[in-house]
Amino acid sequence: MIDLRVVKKDGKVEDYSRAKLERCIDKACWRMNDEEKSNLVDEIEMKLLNWKSVEIPSREIGLIVLNKLKDLDPVAYIRFATVYREIEKVEDFEKLLKEYKSK
Repeated sequence: MIDLRVVKKDGKVEDYSRAKLERCIDKACWRMNDEEKSNLVDEIEMKLLNWKSVEIPSREIGLIVLNKLKDLDPVAYIRFATVYREIEKVEDFEKLLKEYKSK
């Protein structure tokens, strides 16, 4: 049980949910096996536990996930980033790909 609250974009605060994080990881990381996904969630949770406050903005959790995925699985990174950054246009998707390639 993690005593952590997530501050959403609209300012609402809700309790942290491992299940919610697992669903996000599962959608982005469809090529990983269950053990790899579970280990990834564990690593992300360790970063969350070391956060300076018990309230963490959802955008910060998203950045932590992106940073982990960047080195693990480029396709999962792009899949997650399109949702996280609310990519709706092809031009924005192309920009995201260029940014990833330049890193």
